[in-house]
Amino acid sequence: MRIPKAPAAGETVSGGRFHSGAGGKGSNQAVAAARLGAEVSLLTAVGNDDFGRRARQLWQHEGVAHQHVVTAGAPTMVGFILVEPSGENRIAIAPGALDELDAAAVASFRAEIASADILIVSMEIPEEAVLAALRAGRETGTRTLLNPAPARPLPQESWPLIDVLTPNQTEAPVLLGLDDGHGMSEEELARALQQRTAGTVVITRGAQGALIAGTHGVTQVDPHPAPAVVDTTGAGDSFTAAFAVALAEQRPLEQAVEFAAAAGSHTVSIAGVIPALPTRAQLTALIGDDS
Repeated sequence: MRIPKAPAAGETVSGGRFHSGAGGKGSNQAVAAARLGAEVSLLTAVGNDDFGRRARQLWQHEGVAHQHVVTAGAPTMVGFILVEPSGENRIAIAPGALDELDAAAVASFRAEIASADILIVSMEIPEEAVLAALRAGRETGTRTLLNPAPARPLPQESWPLIDVLTPNQTEAPVLLGLDDGHGMSEEELARALQQRTAGTVVITRGAQGALIAGTHGVTQVDPHPAPAVVDTTGAGDSFTAAFAVALAEQRPLEQAVEFAAAAGSHTVSIAGVIPALPTRAQLTALIGDDS
């Protein structure tokens, strides 16, 4: 719902405009990657309901392989998104069917993980499934990318399983178990996270661009200016998917982040998530990249 302003506690705000559409981090990222030309397989869980059927129709239309998607007993996940005139959003979700995704479902997906160039894992699914997927990636030699959203402190055993970590500014301290008064700069957070994973950390910073932390230090990547900020919902998913596609294409790390930033910039300029995810042709037109 697009609203004039975010309501305070106990306040009712009128004048909203309602729209319903497909979502979910894994689904958004799968569709985004497919639109950029990647061959994509998705593992998630949906309910035996209209939302679940519509999700499968979307994946079929977008060319996302979904034969391993679990039909759960619980309803399909739903989210409520409030978008302010600035484009900033507030999101609450009811996981529903996602809570039934477990290690056994991940085991059935192992062949797809093994054959992939890169595995993206987000954290709307249970910790058991997150760890099982990351472990399968490590055991099969597939590069792992954890998009830690919604953020929560990570179990110690997960850190060595992560090759690439992509938190935003608010998620980074949560992963380290820090409170609001931690006092660390974003560069210090990036270094601390990189030391935990021994891989690569990319902290997305919206209009401030991104920070890349690797074994050789921290690098800042400038933002790709958006023509207008209409709706920030899905921007992180668009960034993550484009980043993964660029890494699978073996682009240099900084170039991959720049490609992802352009995808995120495109996404915030259009209302809604699925309508805003760019195609390869749209990104080529935006950044003059024909590779």
